[in-house]
Amino acid sequence: MHLKAETFMISTDKPLQLFDLTDKVMARVKALGVREGTATLVSLHTTCSLCVNESQAALREDMEQFLQHIVDNATPWLHNDPEHSDCDRGNAGAHLRALVMSPSVTLQISGGELVLGQWQRLLMAELDGPRTRTLRLQVMGVA
Repeated sequence: MHLKAETFMISTDKPLQLFDLTDKVMARVKALGVREGTATLVSLHTTCSLCVNESQAALREDMEQFLQHIVDNATPWLHNDPEHSDCDRGNAGAHLRALVMSPSVTLQISGGELVLGQWQRLLMAELDGPRTRTLRLQVMGVA
C-alpha cells in the first residue's frame, strides 16, 4: 500500500471563476505512481471549492453566473460589517457560495489514471479572487 501527498498552487485572476484541473491532477497522479486506489484533492481555503462536472466553456460561464446569482452581494451580511467581523475582504458572498459546493473531491484511480465519465472533469471554483490557492493531493493505493 502506498500513500503519497503533495501540495500545489493555482493563481486566479478573477473574483469568481472555474478552472479545469483535470489534466494537471491526472499528471500528478501518474507521477505519484499509484496504479489502483483513490485520489483526494482538497482546497486549503474556505472560499475555494472543488467539484466534478462538465468543462465546456459556455457551461463554465453558466456555472459562474449561477454562483453569482445564488447570493446577493448587496445584502448587508454581518461578515462584511466591521462592527461584527474583523474581515476586511467583504467576502461573505464567497463563503456563502462555498456552502453549496465542497472543499474536496475523492476519485478512484485505475490503471494509474483518474476514473472519470465521458464528460466529467475536475473543476476548481475560485469564489474570492484573485488569489493564489493551495490544493493538496493525496493518493492511496497499490503501485
